[in-house]
Amino acid sequence: MPGMPTFAYQARDEKGAMRSGTVDAADQTAATSTLSQKGMVVISLAETSNFQRKQAKAKGSMKIGKVPETDMVMFTRQLATMVDAGLPLVQSLTALTEQTNNKNFKPVLAQVTAAVETGEQLSTVLARYPSVFDRLFVNMVRAGETGGVLAEILDRLAAYMEASSRLKHKVKSAMNYPVVVMSLAFIIVIFLMVKVIPVFAGIYKDFGGQLPAPTQVLINVSNVLRSPFGIVVGLAVAAFIVIFLKYIKTEKGSRQWDATKVKFPVFGPLFQKIAVSRFARTFAQLIRSGVPIIETLNIVASSSGNWLIEKATLDAAAAIEKGESIAPSLAKHPIFPPMIIRMITAGESTGKVDVMLSKIADFYDTEIEATLSGLTSMIEPLLIAFLGIVVGGIVIAMFLPIFKMHEMMK
Repeated sequence: MPGMPTFAYQARDEKGAMRSGTVDAADQTAATSTLSQKGMVVISLAETSNFQRKQAKAKGSMKIGKVPETDMVMFTRQLATMVDAGLPLVQSLTALTEQTNNKNFKPVLAQVTAAVETGEQLSTVLARYPSVFDRLFVNMVRAGETGGVLAEILDRLAAYMEASSRLKHKVKSAMNYPVVVMSLAFIIVIFLMVKVIPVFAGIYKDFGGQLPAPTQVLINVSNVLRSPFGIVVGLAVAAFIVIFLKYIKTEKGSRQWDATKVKFPVFGPLFQKIAVSRFARTFAQLIRSGVPIIETLNIVASSSGNWLIEKATLDAAAAIEKGESIAPSLAKHPIFPPMIIRMITAGESTGKVDVMLSKIADFYDTEIEATLSGLTSMIEPLLIAFLGIVVGGIVIAMFLPIFKMHEMMK
């Protein structure tokens, strides 16, 4: 509406889906009321000035690439150190912009610095770059600005990001090893079946005679793989894998995959521990930073990385809004083990929920590390045995006729 301020908002609709946009209203209260009448729960709301519109337009024309997690951790840690040392925020941001070498991060920091220099709050500016600064980052910075403890909050945020990065690196390292080995084994087997076996088959055909059963089976499989039928099957398998990977990135597919993978025999408990650890650590940091509980739960839900955790957290937020405590609202969902519920209950009774959540996260990080070590030590001999049986079996089957060459010559 002409003459009225415009507010940019992020909210959840009646189905729990995230929505974002702008609304014209006299003030923030009126904007919140307007959105509530539409059945939306407001997550964040900020007035959009002319400068912000220009910045948004500039941002739209500038494609922002992915910023590595290590760069984000370093930026947060250094900014915390500079602010704590008493340097003005604009001067700190200018220095960090100049020393940043990442081509994706540098222009973002330059625009953030320019906006803060005009008098805007840092959290408001950071919220315009959700692909770089997520809601957790923005809301913790906002809490630090509100409480006048920005340096302390940034330091906590950096510690949180470092802990999350370490956990993610451990999981990836443990998972990458078997994937790489199995991929190499698959490539070797396909190469042997498609390129090497036909050569031996031609040689043995010239000799005549009946081949040993293992060698004949191997040659038959090689012929099928090189036939049009084998090529079609291979393309179908590849297409299925591509379709599956794209499907689990959709909202429906992601929900089904998250609900299924926690039920896997060996890896299911590991996936659950990773999700719960991330939930507890994020929850602890936001509560400790002074972010309101409903806002905290909404942020935890959107950053959990697991649909089961997200659904449970959103349900808990709705129950807490009606006056229920945190622990009973979370206890309704089996994704949270009983130990977590008991510790949160103890934290609520003592007023130290953040401390209990931090202990839960540390405990599960230790459990995850132990589980990964156990899986690695178990997978290594299994992979060696698999490679020995498959590749060794192929090699033996290929050379088996040579051992019986005198019979074939007769």
